[in-house]
This record gives sequence, structure tokens and C-alpha cells, in this order.
Amino acid sequence: MHTLEPHFNWRHLYIASEDERSPFYGYQNSEVYFTDKIYDHIIHPQWDNFGAETLFLKQLYADYEEGYTVLEFIGEWNDVLHNDIMTLKRDVLEPIMQEGIQHFIFIGENLLNFHADETDYYEEWFDELEEGWVALINCRPHVLQELKDYYLDAYFLFGGELDDLEWHTWSPKKLWRKVQELVSRRLY
Repeated sequence: MHTLEPHFNWRHLYIASEDERSPFYGYQNSEVYFTDKIYDHIIHPQWDNFGAETLFLKQLYADYEEGYTVLEFIGEWNDVLHNDIMTLKRDVLEPIMQEGIQHFIFIGENLLNFHADETDYYEEWFDELEEGWVALINCRPHVLQELKDYYLDAYFLFGGELDDLEWHTWSPKKLWRKVQELVSRRLY
């Protein structure tokens, strides 16, 4: 797992630690020291620690005019043991929403597991999004099944073409347009 880096092809366009409006403004990643781990697996130092025990992320891009952000995840999203949604919502998502972001693209190809529990924070977040949405892309089938089993598909958009996007060579704008197009077909 220590070789899995967050997507870096957009660093010439956006770096969250240099964005005064990002909750990761001023965040220092080590270039050489591996300080974080998921259970007994060391992870690459470019992932950002937001306070969850087994879940890390990278804010890859934010466009405040269009009102969207792209977050890539790695690890185990565990609401049962660690209430990761509460930590994510309070410490990352709410500050982003206060800056006008209402559309979230979550990249889940490195989400190894998802353990759901109560839906309270998802409901609260969904209500606060008003006209916004959250799209999950490229999640593993067992992660999607857990989301469905706990009826979290009421709060996230996923499935179909969202599960198989070849986004790595795209620009953030191209990803935004594609996801927006797919989401619009479902919502309107």
C-alpha cells in the first residue's frame, strides 16, 4: 500500500495545501517519511490525514466558481468502529461547503472496505447540500454493496458508468463535465 499515491497529474492546476479556502491549507506532507498507516500497512506520505483512523484522502481539485471538488480516498471507511462520516463531515466537508462547494466527486478505487452504521450524518449532509450532490466513482463492488445494504444510495450517486470512468488522463474540468452529465441524467 505504500506505493499507492494519490493522483498527481493535476498538481500543476491545484494543490490543497496552497489553497486558503481548503481545510488542508498549510498541511505538510513528508516527501520521504512514511508516518501514517492503515492497520499494519504503511501508506504513501502524500495522503492527507484528517483524523480518521483507517481512512485517508487527498483533495485533488476544487473549483469554487463551478462549486465542485474532487476527493480521492484510500483505506477503510468505517462508521461502525470509528464513525468516519462524522469526522469527515465535520472536519473536511463542512469547511468545504462553507466555501460554496455543493458538488462532490469521491474517487473510491482505493477504498478497500466500507462499514456502515447509522445514517444520521448522511441525512444531515444531504439536507445541507440543497441543490448539490455526491457522486462516487470507481468503487469496488463489495463497497457499493455495503452502501446499498444500508440504503446509503439515497445520499450518494453511484453505479452504471460512474463505476467505470477512465478519469486518470482527463483534466479536472473533463471529469466534472462527465460526472455532471451522468448525474443530470439521473436527477432531472
